[in-house]
Order: sequence, then structure tokens, then C-alpha cells
Amino acid sequence: MDEVAIGLIGFGTIGSGLIHILNENKTVIEARTGFRIKLKRIADLDIESDRGVIFDKSILTNDAYKVLNDPDISIVVELIGGYEPARTFILEAIRNGKSVVTANKALLAQHGPEIFENAANNCVDVAFEAAVAGGIPILRSLREGLIANRFDKILAILNGTCNFILSEMTENPGSGFSQALLKAQQLGYAEADPTLDIEGIDSAHKLALVLALTHGIRVPIESIHVEGITKIDAFDLVMAREFSYKIKLLAIIIRHGNRVEARLHPTMIPERHPLSKVDGVFNGIFLRGDLVGDQLFYGRGAGREPTASAVMGDIIELIRSGRSGKAGRVPPLGYPGPLKSSDCILDMNEVTTNYYIRIQANDRPGVLSRIAGIMANHNISIHSVVQKGRDFSGEGAVAVVFITHSAKEADLQKATLEIGNLDVVNCPPAIIRIEDEDLD
Repeated sequence: MDEVAIGLIGFGTIGSGLIHILNENKTVIEARTGFRIKLKRIADLDIESDRGVIFDKSILTNDAYKVLNDPDISIVVELIGGYEPARTFILEAIRNGKSVVTANKALLAQHGPEIFENAANNCVDVAFEAAVAGGIPILRSLREGLIANRFDKILAILNGTCNFILSEMTENPGSGFSQALLKAQQLGYAEADPTLDIEGIDSAHKLALVLALTHGIRVPIESIHVEGITKIDAFDLVMAREFSYKIKLLAIIIRHGNRVEARLHPTMIPERHPLSKVDGVFNGIFLRGDLVGDQLFYGRGAGREPTASAVMGDIIELIRSGRSGKAGRVPPLGYPGPLKSSDCILDMNEVTTNYYIRIQANDRPGVLSRIAGIMANHNISIHSVVQKGRDFSGEGAVAVVFITHSAKEADLQKATLEIGNLDVVNCPPAIIRIEDEDLD
């Protein structure tokens, strides 16, 4: 049986998962592929810590160039994350004629064109299934299995940390954001510094890659409307349930002819929607193709084994491509030429959707009519309104919740700014967008 040598840069959680797979599923992989995968060299700054897996310690090094310059290694697996030195290492591997497997969504979202161009010029491949949704094979499905489809709508839960926090707050109404985050950290679902997750940046990087694969659009995340989950109040989750909704951090892509809206923010979806059942640390991708209709991809979006499984799938795909002499057989982002620019992305102010608006207003006669009047002046039609509680003294504030019919984002922002400046409103209104095709 032929042997293929690979090298690993970055020996963290996913790297140890890769070794676990090579140890535990060796016979399965060899039976299905007809070749043996040999991990020849591992580079990491820390070569002393116990990773909890069995391997030959002599292959460890703290010099990444011993991987990059080894002539026997045909595939380099980059799992260190971040921009640098990951970018430098990947480009060096490509220049040395080695294909690359990576899980680095931030790097690809930022420097993908440079990396893919270099790979094409050097007749090698770059694979990155693990960069989006962990063990769910969504990128390969979009790039190959669903290639004949136009994608009219994609709604995706792409961050397990945020999904766990929102699920915890939903299931335990007394649990606020801080308590849910702390629990996620204690269980190992959230980093000590969770900023990239809870502010939506991690999901935005993944959204950029999905957008490239589904619509052939190259978009920097600065051009995507991004909101995290830090401002979600426990009250909003309770109200969502009263309206038969759940709140999820959603990556949203919707096609409008030659233009596409791409946004990432907390969203209310109906409890009947399949994504509403995706709880805890799981990920889910709901897509609508013009040929296949509605489809749901569901599974573990992170974790050692699921993500390492995606990495291993990429390794095997690249070995097969290399053996057939057809590097670049499938373009990394599914399109043979340059991607379209972000000019065809719909400006957020032009987006039209439904809204949940929570206003803390003084409980006085005429307040609701003033608020409703402002909305009407800005072309916003009210679907329903609920006042929670009652202040019989007439001095305190109560929560008033509005659900709107479809409205334009620019109009909504102008209206809520004007409402927030009213003397009877105590703080800026809270806004959560709604994806409910039946609301109107």
C-alpha cells in the first residue's frame, strides 16, 4: 500500500483530533482510499505539553520550516489560526509545491484571493472544509453537489458559542447574558476572551466564504452588516417565545435578481422553522435552491473530532487530486474566474424585513399614539403591539413591544431614532429583525 507523507503546523485541539483519527480509524481510511497517510512532522511552539494522544514524539519540532521544506511532505495542514504567521507559512508551502489544508476562515476571508491565486500558479490545491460549520460538509455540498442551483435564500447558525448562550438564555429565563456566557466558558464552549464569537466576527468570516461559494461574490467583512449577541436581553427572549419565535444569531443571504443582501445579526425566526430546533453548540444551515428546494444541514459546528473529521476529508481529497494529476480540478471557491466585487451587495439601508421593537415608555395617555404616529410617518405599518405591565401612578416606564409588517431598514432607523428622542421614552429602542415569510 502506497504511503503519503503530510505535515502539521499547529498542534492544538484540532491537531490532536487529527492524530486521534489517524490512530483510531486507520484501517477504515486505508480500506476506503487504498493508501496510507503518514504524519511525518508536527510543528508547534509548545512541544512539551501532553495532548492526550499517542504518537511518535520524535516528529515534533518548534521550527515550521522543517515541515515546509521537507521534500517528502506533499500536504501541509495549517491549524494555528490568525493572519500571521499562518499566511506566510501557507504561501511558503504553496511555493514549495505543497497543497494546503486549513481551517483558518479569518485568513481566507481576508487573504483568500492571494492564497488561491498562488495555489493556481503553482498547480497545487487549497482545501478548507473545516473553516465553516466544523464537521458539516457544507462547503463541498455547495461547491459540487448543489452546483447547478441558484440559491435564493440561506439562513445559517454558524457559531456554536453564540448558539449555546442564546439557547441557555431561552431555556432558563432567569439567566442573563453574563451568566450564560460564564456557563459556556466553564463547559469549554467559549474562549476566555470570547469577543470574536459574541460580537459576530467569527460568523461573519464564515458568511463571507459561503457568499463566495453560493454567489461568486468577494466581499470583505467590513462590507457586511454585523451585530453580535451582547445586547440581547432576557426579556426579549421571553417575548420572542410569546410571539412563537426563537432568537438565533443568523448569517443571512437573500438573492434579489442580480443583487444580494448579506447580513449577520440576532434574528427572530418562527418556532416552526427547522433552524429553531438547532440548539446548544450545534450549527445549522438552511438553504433554498431553485432546483432542490429547501434543505437543512445540521451537526456539530466545532469540537475536536468533528472539525478534525473535516480536515481529514480535505487531506484525502487532495491526495486523490494529486494522484490523478488534476490539481485545481475544482476551484477552491467553485468559480473558474475572478469573483464579483461587493458592489452587488445590497446596502443595509435598502434591506426590507420585519422588526421587533421594544420601547421603554412612560405609562401615560397618548404615548402609544405618538409612537405609532412616528412609525406611520416613516412608512412603518404595525402588525401587533403588546404592553407588558402597568404603572398605575403614571410616573414609571413600562415595556411596549411592537411587531411590524415588512419595512425598509432606513425608515426603521429614522423612526427609532426619533422615538428614542421623545421625552416619554427612557432609552433607545431595542431592535431585533424577524425572518418570517408568513408574517405579512
